[in-house]
Amino acid sequence: MFIAILGIIMLVVGVVLKRSPEPASRFAGTINKIAVLVIIVGLLLSTVKVIDAGNVGVQVLFGKVQDQTLESGLHFINPFVDVTNFDTRTQNYTMSSKTGEGQVEGDDAIRVLSSDGLEVTIDLSVLYTINSKKAPYILQNIGIDYEHKIVRPVTRTAIRDNAVNYVAVDLYSTKRGEFQSKINKTIIDNFARNGLLVQQVLVRNISLPATVRASIESKIQAEQDAQKMQFVLQKERQEADRKRVEAQGIADYQKILSTGLSDKQLIYESIKAQKEIALSPNAKVIIIGGKGGNPIMLTDK
Repeated sequence: MFIAILGIIMLVVGVVLKRSPEPASRFAGTINKIAVLVIIVGLLLSTVKVIDAGNVGVQVLFGKVQDQTLESGLHFINPFVDVTNFDTRTQNYTMSSKTGEGQVEGDDAIRVLSSDGLEVTIDLSVLYTINSKKAPYILQNIGIDYEHKIVRPVTRTAIRDNAVNYVAVDLYSTKRGEFQSKINKTIIDNFARNGLLVQQVLVRNISLPATVRASIESKIQAEQDAQKMQFVLQKERQEADRKRVEAQGIADYQKILSTGLSDKQLIYESIKAQKEIALSPNAKVIIIGGKGGNPIMLTDK
């Protein structure tokens, strides 16, 4: 449209020159022809609009937002229509305590009060997209600055409204998943009413006051020490049981020996041993009738 306006300005200049005295009036005809050509080219170009991939276009004619959106691709439109592009791809809005991680410079983490009155710092990321069918509604009722008008305030409010129902330690540990589910539902409902679709709400980090962290760490250390002591006691009990079983086995063995061996059996075993000695090829002298009735063996080895 700018080219057409430029052509109109040239046409006006040509008309003025035509009424001027020589020699300026001689160029009026040429300028008028060029101006008409520029106007035609400008109008033709104004009827062509290319919407990039991952975007939709919202048409505005003389201040009125049109309901029909333009999908990605080439379109022929009214040359007097103004088109505003909206990105329909996944967008990420992060609020973090670390500089450079979020959309706002510096510490932009969300600080909330838990039910026990402690200040908890939360880092959060929201992944969302624009509902392409609601793009005209967004332009008419919110504008293109929907991040600061909807995404940021709705997210921070949802965090604060839900955090007051939990004690600080629960937010940090056992009920973190439940807390994330609740804020997820709150944000989804609010975003949907404003033409935005939530893909995921990520609670990146929850930081507790230093005193609370120290208390939790002490408790964890104490629990670890108690578990270690239980392991040691269990090991000692197992060792005591092993020794008890071993002692019982020795006692049972001795009992079997004392009750199961008779004098006749011992004599029989002694004769077998004497026989094996006698048949041995080694040189020896055996004296029968030694102390206790057992033979005495003399050898030169």
